[in-house]
Amino acid sequence: MTRKRRPIHWFRIILLAILVAAAIYVQRVVLPTVPPPFVATPTATRDPASYLADAERAFAGGKLQATIDAYNDAIKANPNQASVYISLARVQIYAGKYDDALANAGNAILLDANNSMAHAVRGWAQFQKGDSTSAEESLKRALELDPNNGMAHAYYAVLLGTQYVNGAGALNGIQVAIEESKAAIALAPNTIEAHRARGYILEITDNREQAVDEYKNAIALNANLPDLHIDLGRTYRAIGQTDMAIQEYTLANTLNPADPRPSLYASRALAAVGSYAQAAQWAEQAVNADPTDPYLRGNWGVMLYYSNEWTKANVEFSFAINGGTTEDGQKIEPLPLTGEDDLITEFFYTYAMSLAKTNRCDQALPLAQMIEGAVPLDETAIFVAQKATGLCQQIMLTPSPVPAATGLPGITPTATP
Repeated sequence: MTRKRRPIHWFRIILLAILVAAAIYVQRVVLPTVPPPFVATPTATRDPASYLADAERAFAGGKLQATIDAYNDAIKANPNQASVYISLARVQIYAGKYDDALANAGNAILLDANNSMAHAVRGWAQFQKGDSTSAEESLKRALELDPNNGMAHAYYAVLLGTQYVNGAGALNGIQVAIEESKAAIALAPNTIEAHRARGYILEITDNREQAVDEYKNAIALNANLPDLHIDLGRTYRAIGQTDMAIQEYTLANTLNPADPRPSLYASRALAAVGSYAQAAQWAEQAVNADPTDPYLRGNWGVMLYYSNEWTKANVEFSFAINGGTTEDGQKIEPLPLTGEDDLITEFFYTYAMSLAKTNRCDQALPLAQMIEGAVPLDETAIFVAQKATGLCQQIMLTPSPVPAATGLPGITPTATP
């Protein structure tokens, strides 16, 4: 009872409280941010919006694969955004990857079944794959969901216009196509698709000067898409401006050297004005881009034939008509003669004539007979086939040169086989 209390050491108490507070802070704040030992440090997550910005920049520069890669990265970062799948599918169609576009448009519909643009882009991909029936259903569904969807109107206009060119579709299809293209411009005046669709409808209705203006409007929105330059080049050629057409095809080829179409179209344009040597160079360039395409081989054969290089032409015609194998072992499938494609028919009858001119009548005559049986209503094909036959008959009946007199009896002229 009489023992004295020890004095309270406030300094020690304060120090102990500070140590306890520091321990709690370390446990709850510091330790969660420290990676565990022997575990890889995670990479910082990138904002999905930055991938979308990358995609837009790449598309503006015409870098389609880079655009596709950026959209795929955005989807990995946030896989639940339907609009990104739609944008990706749209670019994949420009890049010719129609199956991928169909898949991604389908993904967008799974995420948002009532998304008008998802149905529109799926319809456009189906159209590019040649399934016009499914495409029309998808586009009508898109317009049902949103009658003000300008891009859906643009896609539908092109579909109806193509049916008109092919002699299919409704009787008033072209009138509906015209109205759809006008609606596209009114509803989506700042889109490539609207101006391209309007240009196409003007082109196929013989308003090509106006079509040129619309294609130029589309190019003004993005000058780095090769398909737009192909469209404009085709229209220039139709109105007789071959130089301008070649300029556009050259731009398209520069933007995408792997695509043989600009070189093919340039060769046909130059051949139409008699510039066969240049045409043959472009045709060869097209073959280099896709060596296994028999159509490109046949086109090159035509240009070589009119450049009087008949032996070389025979090689390319043989690849196109008989098939074969390239030097590096790639297989070339032969083209059938059905009469449905005028250029393929041209390959066959020009080959017959080229064979006849190089004294290969053992091949020219059967080919000429086959042409007469396969396309009896094609006047040009029949005329050339008969001309090749007549040339071979003349060759076979022409006597060989008589040798100089040798004093030997019994030497008589013989027919040249």
